[in-house]
Amino acid sequence: MPQFRRRYMNALRYRSQVLVIGSGLAGCAAALTMADRGFDVHLLMPTEELDGGNSIMAQGGIVFTTDPEDQKSLEHDMFVAGHDYNYDVAVRFLAEHGGEAVQSMLIDKLHVPFDRNDSGRWDMTLEGGHAVPRIAHCADYTGRSIIEHIHAAVAKHPNITVLGGRSAVDLVTSEHHVCSTACHYQLTNRCLGAYAFNEATQNVELHLAEMTVLATGGVGQVYLYSTNNPWATGSGISMAHRAGVRLANMEFMQFHPTGLFNHAQQIPLLTEALRGEGAHVVNSRGERFVSRYDPRGDLAPRDVVSQAIVSEMLATGENHMLLDCSTLECDVTRRFPTVFESCRKIGIDMRTQPLPIVPVAHYFCGGILVDLRGRTTLDRLYAVGECSCTGIHGANRLASTSLLEALLWGISAGRDIADRLPAEHFDTQIFSEIADWKHPGNEHNDDPALIAQDWATIRHIMWNYVGIIRTEMRKLAKQQEADAAKKAEASNSPDSSKDSSQSDSKDSTKDSSSQSGSSSDKSGSSSSSDSSDKSGIGAADNAATGDSQ
Repeated sequence: MPQFRRRYMNALRYRSQVLVIGSGLAGCAAALTMADRGFDVHLLMPTEELDGGNSIMAQGGIVFTTDPEDQKSLEHDMFVAGHDYNYDVAVRFLAEHGGEAVQSMLIDKLHVPFDRNDSGRWDMTLEGGHAVPRIAHCADYTGRSIIEHIHAAVAKHPNITVLGGRSAVDLVTSEHHVCSTACHYQLTNRCLGAYAFNEATQNVELHLAEMTVLATGGVGQVYLYSTNNPWATGSGISMAHRAGVRLANMEFMQFHPTGLFNHAQQIPLLTEALRGEGAHVVNSRGERFVSRYDPRGDLAPRDVVSQAIVSEMLATGENHMLLDCSTLECDVTRRFPTVFESCRKIGIDMRTQPLPIVPVAHYFCGGILVDLRGRTTLDRLYAVGECSCTGIHGANRLASTSLLEALLWGISAGRDIADRLPAEHFDTQIFSEIADWKHPGNEHNDDPALIAQDWATIRHIMWNYVGIIRTEMRKLAKQQEADAAKKAEASNSPDSSKDSSQSDSKDSTKDSSSQSGSSSDKSGSSSSSDSSDKSGIGAADNAATGDSQ
């Protein structure tokens, strides 16, 4: 584990040329790119030890192709997986330049030990949605291997200061935080850094920077069941939204079809490479059923397989399906050591026993809208990795493109910032006009029990209404619930009694009838949902892709 060079200051104000928020592949790639060009970079991360966000948990691998013909094939596969909702310019950018990024950064610079076959060539594997094997991997812990190597480079770089134990609270902008009145009349709003909470000191610090990069990851933790790490709460996206930054494709959450069913909130992932190398999804009778829903069968894109599994669970009343790995010809203890160990911990030998699986929230395809350089709609703010929306995924991500997107856009953002810093004049005097954090109220008014309750409510709502299966009935039920809440709030307002006394009898009768109908509809929807509860994690109360996916 690398020992980061950390800088602790008693003051609550920090300054750097570039502030990077997040320590996953995207953030570290951006930081290294800028630091190699001689710029001063501060990197914030919420933990004190090696973290790496969701990148470190990636199992399958990373798309690696330099063949022009295969690049065209990759573009086609991405459009098919994304239901043609992809941004064609971004897809072409990734297909044409992704291989170069892997070669230059991961292989030549960091020396990531991707697996090779007996002939000494890269051992490319096949995954769902891909026409040919084009996935480079390190057994089934590719993300961990990449992060360990890039963190080692970050830790020893003299131009990078890692500030651990800090969680970003809010972005600092010229429009909202500069005391000078003149800034409020400028046409362009600028990002000038961020406020961050220091866990060790319990203070909110001000981190000022000429350029800021958000690399804060996705939103998996807002769902009831997720493969994401605990920090994937959408904090960076929320900060950007509060600053008026444009977001895109917020409805597109990808669910991975093969989470290891274990009744836990955070579910271990069973890499797609298992199916790529010959494992099959089956029901309790041992029947391969995915081909009944899609002719591509087990190797269909993730959204298709997830929907097939949930449909089969609802049809059979079972709370999980199975992944049969007995047909794998490789030594699973060497090829899939992470998966093997996860199964062993719950008493399953994957070599002889089928694995219980359920779809689980995995990757966010939307986020902060960015261009090919990682620029957002807020000047001097960049976003890279899962918190950003590049448009390459469309409505559903093609397997093993997430690490490549993080790497390529991290490098691209780093290069663009390194080009802009010396070319664009920036008056650092503006930093002196930004005030330290002021706590808005009582520091002890946050009840942990109520926060936990709110989180549980959010997760259930997202799982039921914004999950794998999205129906008009669920949409209607949620709307009726919201309408009922508004009526209840209105009835408790000071003017409610006055408004009620002014209503004529006809209107009262009409309102009564309407409320009765609404109550009946809601009750009907609730009854329908309750009837499918027996299907467990995959039922209406627990499972959930949008019809658009």
